[in-house]
Amino acid sequence: MDPVSRTIHESAATAADTHPGAPLTTSRRSKGRRSWVEDPFAFYRLNALRSRLLGPRVPFGLWGWLIPVLTAALGGVLRFVRLGQPESLIFDETYYVKDAYSYLLSGYERNWPDDADKAFASGDQSVIQDGASYVVHPPVGKWMIAFGLWLFGPDNSFGWRFSAALVGTLSILLIALIARKMFQSTVLGGIAGLLVAIDGHHIVHSRTSLLDVFLMFWVVVAFGALLLDRDDGRRRLARRISERCRSSGVPSERDLLLGPWLGIRWWRIAAGVALGLAIGTKWSGVFFLAVFGLMTVLWDMNARRIAGVRSWLTAGVVKDGLFAFLCMVPVAAATYVASWTGWLLSENAYDRHWASSNPSAVWGWLPDSLRSLAEYHRSAYSFHQGLSSEHPYEANAWTWLVMGRPTSFYFDDPARGQEGCQSAECAQAISVVGNPLIWWAAAAALLVLLCYWVGRRDWRAGAILAGVAGGYLPWFLFPDRTTFFFYAIAFEPFLILGLVYCLGLILGKDTAPSWRRQGGIIIVGAFLVAAVAAAAFFLPIWTAQTIPHEAWELRMWMPSWI
Repeated sequence: MDPVSRTIHESAATAADTHPGAPLTTSRRSKGRRSWVEDPFAFYRLNALRSRLLGPRVPFGLWGWLIPVLTAALGGVLRFVRLGQPESLIFDETYYVKDAYSYLLSGYERNWPDDADKAFASGDQSVIQDGASYVVHPPVGKWMIAFGLWLFGPDNSFGWRFSAALVGTLSILLIALIARKMFQSTVLGGIAGLLVAIDGHHIVHSRTSLLDVFLMFWVVVAFGALLLDRDDGRRRLARRISERCRSSGVPSERDLLLGPWLGIRWWRIAAGVALGLAIGTKWSGVFFLAVFGLMTVLWDMNARRIAGVRSWLTAGVVKDGLFAFLCMVPVAAATYVASWTGWLLSENAYDRHWASSNPSAVWGWLPDSLRSLAEYHRSAYSFHQGLSSEHPYEANAWTWLVMGRPTSFYFDDPARGQEGCQSAECAQAISVVGNPLIWWAAAAALLVLLCYWVGRRDWRAGAILAGVAGGYLPWFLFPDRTTFFFYAIAFEPFLILGLVYCLGLILGKDTAPSWRRQGGIIIVGAFLVAAVAAAAFFLPIWTAQTIPHEAWELRMWMPSWI
């Protein structure tokens, strides 16, 4: 057998292993014709190669779009109704909302007096001071909060939290669409959207102006863009290899050595922008940039392997990896620096003119504005490294998956006749307690994902694990740093996707026997009903509703460690 024919047969076998169950013929029109196993040249026909690279595709259709929209609408109701309650700055809103207002005035953070919260909440923002404030988080999330203040005014608690509720609701839609695309199932896409919509951890973040919900949003946007890039890259690979077969019906050995270059990957650039905005919200976004960058290159390597490229590993590095780096890392870096425009254009921001009073023979070629910004970052990094003060709600990363130490954002105990209290003692609380059925099931699902990734080489399981790894594992590198459970919102979407992956396994394939499908539907349906019931039970402590103190204690028995 000549080398080209051998490569064709090896590629065909690899494709069959990679996409078990995929149809052997190229399309419905080819029914009755010889398959690519019998006709090896057919492997390089465009439709056949595209089918091998992309696997079976199910069109979205009306319900494929409508169901994610409906789940987002449900989530929007849970997030926007009573969004302005409580009408005071809670938890870390005391920093970020006032910083956002400073941005609207000056483009950078300014100082506030120690007792400014009550004045700000009552509509008196004139207490803001002229001096610049030293902060340790980048600007993107605070600019997004400022958008709500600009729309509704700084004296409106609904406006303080509008942007958080908006991106929280949009993230439900995106996660549902991502699940629909990954699993090629409208049902699983709807389940993913529903689970995000009714999870308390996500609800509380979407109703509170902290930075983490914005970090989560941009990470989800980046992941969705890379999924689109994966399909786009494989379509390009199939088309460009097939184009080289027009004369002889099969590519030459030279064509199959490294394969073609796939051109500028616009979805990958979009992911770079989104990741730059994620890092511009919180620096922990840089870990997602590293993990997602590696993930997308591995996807390209596997695509070349399936397509019959002999040196697919080398090609993945040279023709995909280097350009992936250029599409993502410099783009993310430029986006991040651009997010500091308000600071760079100001004259009075904190340390804005540090470089002019600290000349450098080594770095003097850099503009003073960039040297000052670099010094600011060095100082902020030192602050984060030394952040180890005790806090009553600090939680080690080991406890996050089981909600070992949820965070209390707000608590009040109104007396009878106040805030709608009809009992002798009442409670009004906002507690970052996730839906226990969702979180505990998702934690167990990670083990299943690991088995399917390692044992069956399922790229979907690997992609979900990559998202969890990017948001979770880095925190183990800082065991002495003060950390909180609510940081887990950054990778919660991937926990949900992992759980939906396992629910899909329980449902089984469409071709499974009826008893198997019916059993799976009963199990999954019972789980969803129980999850909705749990959400209804915990909703009062996610949304600051006034309830009898006994009812609050009843909801606290599950997280008795709170």
